[in-house]
Amino acid sequence: MIDLHTHTTASDGRLTAEELVARAAAAGITTLAVTDHDTVASCAAAAAACQRAGLTFVPGIEITSMREARDIHVLGYFFDYRSPHLLELLAEQRRNRIARARQMMDKLGRHGIALDQDEILAPALADQSRSVGRPWIARALVSGGHVATTSEAFDHWLSRGRPAFVARIGPSPAEVASCVRGAGGLTSIAHPGLLGRDDWLQDFARVGVDALEAFHSKHDADTTARYVALAVRLGLAVSGGSDYHADESHGAEQFGVVHLPAEYYDRLLARRPTSRATASGAETSS
Repeated sequence: MIDLHTHTTASDGRLTAEELVARAAAAGITTLAVTDHDTVASCAAAAAACQRAGLTFVPGIEITSMREARDIHVLGYFFDYRSPHLLELLAEQRRNRIARARQMMDKLGRHGIALDQDEILAPALADQSRSVGRPWIARALVSGGHVATTSEAFDHWLSRGRPAFVARIGPSPAEVASCVRGAGGLTSIAHPGLLGRDDWLQDFARVGVDALEAFHSKHDADTTARYVALAVRLGLAVSGGSDYHADESHGAEQFGVVHLPAEYYDRLLARRPTSRATASGAETSS
């Protein structure tokens, strides 16, 4: 089984890279991508763990881009995760994430919810390769007794339109696609069914995005079929994965329920830039 969408403690997942790989291997995953938000901090550890476990590792990332004040999550695959230009972009993204988290906690404070910002942000402040996200604040709201669950934290405080929400800033999908391609990789629009802007997908294809994530844990069978067909119509490949976080705030998660069929993975491999596809050992390890 092939899973090209997972997260570790380097961003908003609850498992380390080694724990994630062990759980994936136990579930029968044979090819795994770690796609943390705006960081590649777990890639080296995940690659080593996959090699020990006999899994094929795919370097991955989930980069937040913006269009008309909307988050567009762009997945990247098969790139050189040591690329200086990519690392520079991701470092800026993480600095923006810290600033946004502080603004959201300031808003919570104005509603009578005082959180220790430095304590919550301590992992990201101590290790600048780690990527803070709203789940960190949600967990603090739970531990402080302000809400019962992280889902409630999002529903009442942290989601778009709620009192503590702060819009992101970030690059365009075209800029992200260019940066990942410059690092030898390809890109896919994450969970387009959640984005709900099918009218934008042709534009993304025009600016260099390579694929759509049709297979996703929040896509039902009809949604998956729709995006497979749309990818074909737009001349794009198809990606897929569980979006596994080991965190109840992302819903009931389980490895193996959602995975990318092998024929779509082969087509995705064929989309790799030739300069990387011919570089020995550069795109995957197993």
